[in-house]
Amino acid sequence: MQKENKIALLIDCDNVSHKSIEGVIDELSKYGKVNIRHAYGNWKSESLKGWEEKLHPHAIKPIQQFAYTKGKNATDAAMIIDAMDILYTQNLDAFALMTSDSDFTPLVMRILSNGITVYGFGEKKTPMPFVKACSQFIYTENFEHLEEEEKFTSEGFSKKSRNELKQDASLVKLLRTAVEQAAGEDGWSHLGRVGQYISNKTSFSPVNYGYKKLGDLIRVCDLFEIQMKNDNSVMYIKDARK
Repeated sequence: MQKENKIALLIDCDNVSHKSIEGVIDELSKYGKVNIRHAYGNWKSESLKGWEEKLHPHAIKPIQQFAYTKGKNATDAAMIIDAMDILYTQNLDAFALMTSDSDFTPLVMRILSNGITVYGFGEKKTPMPFVKACSQFIYTENFEHLEEEEKFTSEGFSKKSRNELKQDASLVKLLRTAVEQAAGEDGWSHLGRVGQYISNKTSFSPVNYGYKKLGDLIRVCDLFEIQMKNDNSVMYIKDARK
């Protein structure tokens, strides 16, 4: 029986919207079980009312942190201390940090140094150092349609069209490089190995382009030949230029 990964989700409620929590938990469920769910902030603040309504339905534990000094973010310190405690006392496979604050970049790097995956979730204002530090990063705006639709469907995302994908030079370069690096002697690349190469190299996620799976994005971008094997359950791809 395959081992189920254990994930700790830590939420900086001061710097990310409550509207995307359903999508975040749904996304993490693809990688394992979210055993620890902590949300940090001053729960006496009116600004956290939206988050307060999300705690019970999603089994999230609120961590109270008073603002002892005006202008100082005590929430950050509490979340970092808790993360380090969890790192050393719990046997986890991954952390998920939900924040738009680049101050957590050193924390990400410290967790990664222990060989533990870090999934990042934040708004589009999130500084690039934090985005790039994470094993995978997803912009939470991609999930906010869930607040209205109450279900997870990729159709709700703002999908990039075939032309938009092809015109994204950095995306095209990343995909072609990954396919080339993962290619076997016959020139075909197993989609799983392509995805592994990408995850080792960048914080890329197909969700940021409006697709739930890498295979869906590959089909739409029309940059590769596709061959399905093992009763159409496994995808192999090859650069269409070759």
